[in-house]
Amino acid sequence: MTYCLGIFSKEGIIGLADTRITSGSDTTTSKKIFTVQRDKHSYFIMTSGLRSVRDKAITYFSEVIEDQDKEFNKLYKAVNKFGDQVKRVAEEDKKNLDAAGLNFNLSAIVGGQLEEDKEPKLYLLYPQGNWIEIGEGTPFVIIGNSGFGTPILKRSLTFNSSLEFGLKSGFLSFDATRISANDVDYPIDTVVLKKDQFQLIEHRFEEKDLGHIADFWNNKLSAAIDKLPADKLNNAINVTQEHTPKPVNET
Repeated sequence: MTYCLGIFSKEGIIGLADTRITSGSDTTTSKKIFTVQRDKHSYFIMTSGLRSVRDKAITYFSEVIEDQDKEFNKLYKAVNKFGDQVKRVAEEDKKNLDAAGLNFNLSAIVGGQLEEDKEPKLYLLYPQGNWIEIGEGTPFVIIGNSGFGTPILKRSLTFNSSLEFGLKSGFLSFDATRISANDVDYPIDTVVLKKDQFQLIEHRFEEKDLGHIADFWNNKLSAAIDKLPADKLNNAINVTQEHTPKPVNET
């Protein structure tokens, strides 16, 4: 499984991805973020799904970039071309994958800003090759294992959040997923693109780099729960005359 998160902010965009490929006794990791960087022309692709399908689509797209990347002056044009490669791989491999009991499940998050984009853009690409644009109303998208990390983002994140706040929320979302699913784990890769700066900033973090943040959060969360104003809720524990069950008369 995979955890890839894209965040859309008034200040720019963030990508965060785990690197776990296989789990269990034979654990392997690999980078899940593909980047393109030229003058005033920067974007990234994060993927989830079968690794073989992902690698094939990225390889095909790399060839497209060699010939056509200078023609992409808006990000959606690059997204369309990558979608074409996803559909190409589906035509070649989907039938055999289905026969083997495997799903063609390649999804992607594409983010960036090209020469004629007025601001950074963030897109979710589906396995069918179609896409939606992520907007201000729900300024994040997760592909892969999305259930555990979504609640904290919904509670905390808005389009007006700073990149620093978004990165913190994104990490806590990843950490919630990591401790709940054994197929998502460190190291994690991040990519940040500030509005109108056209420079991707990439980092990789190990658990030794960020584990203290998770410990801090756990301690603060436990302390906050302990201090919840829960007098009414405590009635479920404390027996009062009002809530003492009356005996049932036997007939």
